[in-house]
Amino acid sequence: MVTESQGTALFDREAWKALTAHHEELEGKQLKELFAADPARGTRYTAEAAGLFLDYSKNRVDDTTLKLLMQLAEECGLKDKIEAMFRGDKINVTEGRAVLHVALRAPRGESIVVDGQDVVPEVHQVLDKMSGFADKVRSGEWKGFTGKRIKNVVNIGIGGSDLGPVMAYEALRHYSDREKTFRFVSNVDGTDFVEAVRDLNADETLFLVASKTFTTQETMTNAHSAREWALATLKDDAAIAKHFVAISTNAKEVAKFGIDTENMFGFWDWVGGRYSMDSAIGLSTMLAIGPDQFREMLAGFHAMDVHFRTTPFAQNLPVLLGLLTVWYTDFFDAQTMAILPYEQYLKRFPAYLQQLTMESNGKHVTLEGAHVSTETGPIYWGEPGTNGQHSFYQLIHQGTRLIPCDFIGFFKSLNPLGRHHDMLMANVFAQAEALAFGKTAEQVKAEGTADWLVPHRVFEGNRPSNVILAEELTPKLLGTLVALYEHSVFTQGAIWNIDSFDQWGVELGKVLATRILGELEGDAALTHDTSTNALIERYRKNK
Repeated sequence: MVTESQGTALFDREAWKALTAHHEELEGKQLKELFAADPARGTRYTAEAAGLFLDYSKNRVDDTTLKLLMQLAEECGLKDKIEAMFRGDKINVTEGRAVLHVALRAPRGESIVVDGQDVVPEVHQVLDKMSGFADKVRSGEWKGFTGKRIKNVVNIGIGGSDLGPVMAYEALRHYSDREKTFRFVSNVDGTDFVEAVRDLNADETLFLVASKTFTTQETMTNAHSAREWALATLKDDAAIAKHFVAISTNAKEVAKFGIDTENMFGFWDWVGGRYSMDSAIGLSTMLAIGPDQFREMLAGFHAMDVHFRTTPFAQNLPVLLGLLTVWYTDFFDAQTMAILPYEQYLKRFPAYLQQLTMESNGKHVTLEGAHVSTETGPIYWGEPGTNGQHSFYQLIHQGTRLIPCDFIGFFKSLNPLGRHHDMLMANVFAQAEALAFGKTAEQVKAEGTADWLVPHRVFEGNRPSNVILAEELTPKLLGTLVALYEHSVFTQGAIWNIDSFDQWGVELGKVLATRILGELEGDAALTHDTSTNALIERYRKNK
């Protein structure tokens, strides 16, 4: 394989060399030392934009670190790469595609040209069509085959066609139409579909089938099961057109399925699945919260887009988060990043970010095809607070691994209840403080702890975190928050010089699964390795 050293290696950049030397100097310093040396640190290391406030003071950085990280961004051409994306250049080099999720939330009147065509009017044409359909379903004008109103909406998709819609629905449930039930089916495990529809009536249920090609194996398997389930009650193929719509670009397959192509909502090959929740893939979100609130969400996305594109790096929220991730991944050997939203409505946000971050930056070659010279793509994970505190925080506080954390909190609760929100937010601030400053052996002894127990109760501290605050969780704020992480991912990919917008790593398993499926259903001779052959034979015997 080609090695990165044959091109311009990240290791060879002046800023990288300087960061390497600087890390050796900084590694032994404690956060408590950095705070003691700079009384203004807690207010100086902050940034604010588009309704989000970022406190990054509890990171293992100083002014030199930040200066060198900004220099690294400049040497890696981050500004030019940002402009190339917004301009519609084909920065997804392995697929020869533009990367224009930013166009999905561009206001009317803006212009983004791809292959000589302004795509913004097309985006708004689809949005208007979605809005008209959503209004009909929400008002009851759209009725099922037997004349009943639609009470249930089931989204069938997988990957970006599921994770984004599920996360958005849960995040914005406070704003949703509570007279309707929303379910999401993604897993090809039949249990997922059976449990989703078990208590629903077919004559009151609308299915959204989300597959760009209308050939995605898992999605179409579930869609055909949904078709059979609906027809078992409705008895007439003509009913499909009233109970199914498609989010796709394959009109031929959509019509073959029985869906009226007038009820087909399209999107474009310059929208990656994990960046598509604000496209037609978000139709379930629009049905839940309504077109006006959906457009508010788009406005939040756009506000962060503008901030990312126009703000100097030193005050640029996505750039700061992205560069800090590179700093910990490549200089502190941090393997993971914890996302800890202290907001129950954001319970699916960490799962959504897993795909956004790890499918984007889980790459081992550069844009030129050379093997990378550094670690890329940390593992993202997390749970809402305070649940996580009684689960895995022990490892973060006293384990042997360095796990940088993002705490996300809100000044106001959407469901004020006694002291609940103050207690919730007290834990945000307390956890970040405890991680940063810990508790020394001397402090533990001063509490009267027996000598033998002291080591067990010491908190080393010096564990980094960001605190992200906003007023309250609204559709607009959700858009801003998602775009913050989208652009942080972009920043990381730009530094590592990788393609954050392809996902060839999912292909091999899919190809092999298609082959093995035929073998599981037949008795053909097996030509895999001995382990796979034996597993298939055991399954054949026992299924």
